[in-house]
Amino acid sequence: MTRTAAVVGGGTMGAGIAHVLLAAGDRVTVAEAGEERADAARQAVAASLGKAQDRGKLDAPADDLLTRLDVVPAIDQLPGTAELVIEAVPEDVELKRGILAQVRKACPDALLASNTSSLSIRRLGDDVIGMHFFNPVPVQVLLELVVHDDLDPAQVVKARDWAESLGKTVIEVRDSPGFATSRLGVAVGLEAIRMLEEGVASAEDIDTGMRLGYGWPMGPLRLTDLVGLDVRLSIAEHLTTELGPRFAAPELLRNKVARGELGRKTGRGFFDWS
Repeated sequence: MTRTAAVVGGGTMGAGIAHVLLAAGDRVTVAEAGEERADAARQAVAASLGKAQDRGKLDAPADDLLTRLDVVPAIDQLPGTAELVIEAVPEDVELKRGILAQVRKACPDALLASNTSSLSIRRLGDDVIGMHFFNPVPVQVLLELVVHDDLDPAQVVKARDWAESLGKTVIEVRDSPGFATSRLGVAVGLEAIRMLEEGVASAEDIDTGMRLGYGWPMGPLRLTDLVGLDVRLSIAEHLTTELGPRFAAPELLRNKVARGELGRKTGRGFFDWS
């Protein structure tokens, strides 16, 4: 029986999450804010599936999968029968809380999940679980399941089963600032930026050292470019508030964000992506 899922937010992460849900055989609705953004979300999902097809990573033609995709311009147009709804909007607590409140009305029986990479899941609601996917979603195998004491254990089981059905390897972590992966990843990334700022080594050599010396598939500075310098700065500021000055953002990071050098999405960050 085909499951019904929904994703709120059709940006990079949301489109990737929709991709893996479709590839798993689910019917998926993506909600965006307005017709223009909805069209862009549809194109993003189609492009993601097209690339996977070109690499031979799909079990069915992309066009066939897209027949199970609906894109709507408002949350109140989500299907009321949705069994899982994942919000994938920018990292703002009040924005997410407001969206989840709308989702509860539109999809009263759905398991509610947030794709936040660092914000407190408990602050988003007693009934919300963290399903932290990694970018690019169709390629990255890891999924961080974030739980808190108010969750019904049945919700955790359901979320884990759904994640594993998408081909993800699940780690379960307690709701805490930065969870496990963002906290460690940001710590290393910020130290790499400080080393570059101090002239310890070039960006290329710092990354090569971590790739060849520690087996990282990608160096911390190139990874920061992929994630987005603005996103990394936002997470660092959140962790500084929650955990103290060891997560304070280096001036080099702040200056690059101020200049609009946000990484791959703008063509330049610590590396030239043009």
